[in-house]
Amino acid sequence: MQPTLLILAAGMGSRYGGVKQLDQFGPHGETIIDYSLFDAIRAGFGKVVFIIREELRADFEEIFLPKLRGKLEVDFAIQALSSCVPEEVGEVKRTKPWGTGHAMLCAHHHTTTPFAVINADDFYGQEAFQVLGDFLRTNTDGQLHAMVGYEVKNTLSENGSVSRGVCSVAPKGNLLSVIARTKIYEAETGATNPRIGFEAANRLNELAPDTPVSMNFWGFKPSVFPLVQKQFESYAIANIDSPKAEFYIPTVMSTLIQTDTGHCKVFHSHSAWFGVTYPEDKPTVQAALAKLHEEGTYPTGLWQGTV
Repeated sequence: MQPTLLILAAGMGSRYGGVKQLDQFGPHGETIIDYSLFDAIRAGFGKVVFIIREELRADFEEIFLPKLRGKLEVDFAIQALSSCVPEEVGEVKRTKPWGTGHAMLCAHHHTTTPFAVINADDFYGQEAFQVLGDFLRTNTDGQLHAMVGYEVKNTLSENGSVSRGVCSVAPKGNLLSVIARTKIYEAETGATNPRIGFEAANRLNELAPDTPVSMNFWGFKPSVFPLVQKQFESYAIANIDSPKAEFYIPTVMSTLIQTDTGHCKVFHSHSAWFGVTYPEDKPTVQAALAKLHEEGTYPTGLWQGTV
């Protein structure tokens, strides 16, 4: 059994100002997705499902199908505004997708094995794929899922605030709660002991630098889909008149934990995450990827040799 990789790539990139999912960051024009695919293949994944908007499909096919032929089964799931929305709510009046939980649900009928979910514009590293891939292949508990958590200090941007799922983890390693927080940043940048926190109620709520946060690297059993469908239907009915409301994967997991219909093992990564939220993040990502090539973590031409 080889797990499946779901790549969340339908986002609008409003802060980035373009389709960052397909922008070139590697020394030979690689996208960030290329590195995730490369690491997933090395970790034993057998299939990828790109979750995209319909208007991006031709570009994704042109860029990824040739390089993945013979290496990975490829499929596409379309995240449309009306996808999986109950008929009784009527016309959906939105301009942006419903969020990451909805995106995952859109891949329901494309996914039959245990699966991982990642963002298209985040670099997670080879170790994280190997750990989660091993878990997905060996886990026999139908209600046990997983996530890779990163220390908040390693997930910030120098160019503005970020949104993260702030996690509380039990001593034995299971997730107790995950709360989506926006406007997380480092105050007093350059200070000896910088303060990290998120804005709420017009003040900075501090976080310990090693606080685990979700970067949307999750692992699930496919049996989770009916539960997610039920959650989303209730959410869509309640928020049909809120065009900016988003149904997040942390919301899915929190509900599973609260209703005792699912549990989540947390794997901790001490690696430095990097990704793109703002256009100014691009040079930092390019430099980090170039360094990984120089160190031999990735071959000179990512897809020229055998993975």
